[in-house]
Amino acid sequence: MLLSALAPALLARSHFPPPGAALDVAVSGGRDSLALLALGVAAGCEVTAYHVDHGLRPGSAEEAGVVAAAAARLGAAFVSLTAPCEPGPNLEARARTARFAVLPAGAATGHTADDQAETVLLNLLRGAGLDGLSGMRPGPRHPILELRRAEAAQFVDSLDFEVVADPSNSDPAYRRNRVRLELLPLLEEISARDLVPLLCRQAAILSDERDLLDHLATAVDPEDIAALSGAPLPLQRRALRRWLTRDSSGGYPPDAAALERVLEVARGDVIACELPGGRRVRRSHGRLQLTSPLAKERR
Repeated sequence: MLLSALAPALLARSHFPPPGAALDVAVSGGRDSLALLALGVAAGCEVTAYHVDHGLRPGSAEEAGVVAAAAARLGAAFVSLTAPCEPGPNLEARARTARFAVLPAGAATGHTADDQAETVLLNLLRGAGLDGLSGMRPGPRHPILELRRAEAAQFVDSLDFEVVADPSNSDPAYRRNRVRLELLPLLEEISARDLVPLLCRQAAILSDERDLLDHLATAVDPEDIAALSGAPLPLQRRALRRWLTRDSSGGYPPDAAALERVLEVARGDVIACELPGGRRVRRSHGRLQLTSPLAKERR
């Protein structure tokens, strides 16, 4: 179907699978996710829109109808899911975990360049290293990551879709909203420039450097103390990070403090150290040994 005269220029900067490929997209009914849905159809993909209701506000179940109507108009399939979350601490993180637990693996999200900039700043505020400052990767999981939020909004408005307004997007109780509504505008005022392209460019550069370090670190056996000690410190960290992530519950990487404790074991400063999740690393006969529930299951 003819979507909008805006579609070709936006598609040229998007990263959708080839025409005819199946594409699962998470659609909340906001402008960004509706733009993802419409552009996926315009790219020729066989799109299925998934709406996830967390039951966090009155009438949230009705928002599925907005997404269903948009999908029907575009000729896309539609699936409604529920993933209840209770209000309370860490709600954003808990809702995200619950959402991805019910969505198909690899489902695409409507994150834009503005989301990328906010993510980089949020990760900087929490003390993240290279991986966090690299942000999200453009590609099938984030097809419209190089588009601006305003572009997505203009595109959706040109289609005259009904849009879901989520009041939580302006609630200052959430740190991301304060970064979006307070921190980023202040930084742009101080620097007298639009910082989103700059932050995205820096994230792309750091992503390339992260990939290089990861590639070089594959040659380092993290369990061989001699091999580990003979590598530059950045590669030691990357090799250990990969090893410990593989044997962590949920595949979560260790934090900087945990890595430093393992490096102390490798250097011989201590015999062993404890890690989150009931894991333990000790040195014995020139090798590091990891004891964990996952490691035991794999034996």
